[in-house]
Parts: sequence; structure tokens; C-alpha cells
Amino acid sequence: MPTIQRGVYLNLYQVLDLFSRYPVAWMISGKENAALARHLFEHAFQAHGIEAGTLVIHQDRGAPMIAHSYRDFLDAYGVRRSYSRPRVSNDNPYSEAQFKTLKYTPGYPGRFDDIDHARAWMSGFTAEYKHRPHEGLAFYTPADVFEGRVDAVHARRQAAIDAYYAEYPQRFPKGPPAASRPPKRVCINPDDGITSPAGGLLTDSGACERANPPVSTANIDEQTDRSLSDKG
Repeated sequence: MPTIQRGVYLNLYQVLDLFSRYPVAWMISGKENAALARHLFEHAFQAHGIEAGTLVIHQDRGAPMIAHSYRDFLDAYGVRRSYSRPRVSNDNPYSEAQFKTLKYTPGYPGRFDDIDHARAWMSGFTAEYKHRPHEGLAFYTPADVFEGRVDAVHARRQAAIDAYYAEYPQRFPKGPPAASRPPKRVCINPDDGITSPAGGLLTDSGACERANPPVSTANIDEQTDRSLSDKG
């Protein structure tokens, strides 16, 4: 997050709940290191009552995320670690999309006066974002999904649709419409060969393990022999 001072940037740390897109914790600092990442997650675990051994965290491969002290902290808490592949930009699409929403939202200042200005703006944005209808959630809000209000909101929507259908049935040649719901399952890279739901990944220690592809050395040996023969 750039400031009005040339060459001075602030770092936004943010934790999103993958299923609901709800921002469960965030922090702005002038530094980027593993100690701050650990500090953020410690507060998030406490604030939301996260039990040890029940969480999977997906993250990029930035220096704080792969530091031994940070990884040891997550391991000690029983957190399963998941990382984006090196030099692959779309392995963390939910966070990337949220950052784009943040920087393209009306009112984004572009540059911040100082860290207090950035924190104040981010606080307002987060409060609004929690209650913003989200296309990926069938236009429920992150707060609706995270706080368990989907059934109540769905009932109101279905009642409104039913009333409209009763008044204008001719507009629905395929019959009564049904209100949509958010996805029941959310995945990162769902077509990469891992098909277990999150619960299975937590209970099956080998769910994310993949067999290495077979390696044939025949061509390598032939090329080596040919190269030695050419040199001989």
C-alpha cells in the first residue's frame, strides 16, 4: 500500500475465510516478516476460537510464509499448511480477487498519508466488504455465510420469488423459480487431482500426497553414450 512519501510502502496482512470470503483478521505494518505473520494468526485463532488441528491455511511463498519460525508455529498449533506453486499467479485466486476489489473500490486513496490513515481506511473498507453481496456466493454477503444466516436469507428470497411467480406465472415458462444458495464446497485448483473435501483432508494425512511421475533414464543414457562417443 503506497504512501505519499516516495518509495515508502505499507504491508497489508489479511486472512480470508475461503468458504465465505469473510475477512477474519487483518493488519497493516511498515514491515514484512514472519514474526508479524505469527502475531496476526495468534490473534485470529484467539478471536475466533479456532481449535488446534482443525484448520488448513493456504498462502503464497513469500519470505514470511516459508520462514521456519512461522512454519513451526503453525505446525505446533496443528495447522495444515498449503502453498501456491512457485511462479504461478492464480493459485490463490480468492485473496488476489479481494486485493483487486480493495484497490479498485471507489474511495481508494491510491496513496496514504501514513499508517494511521491506511488503518482507518482499511477498517471502513472491511466493515463494508463483509456486508457486500458477492457474486461468488450467489450474491449472499460474506457475513451471511460466515455468521450462518444463509437459511434465513434464502427463505426471504424464496418467499419474494414465490410471490412474484404467483402474480406473473406467464413469465416463467419453465415453472416456479428457486432461489439460489452459495456453493456447498469451495476449492483451490479443484481439477488438480485432489478430490477430497476439506474434512477429508483434515482426517486423511495422505489426501494431499501425490505420487511422483515415473522417470525414464533410457533416453538420458542413450544421449550420454552418444555424447561420449562423439567426443571420443
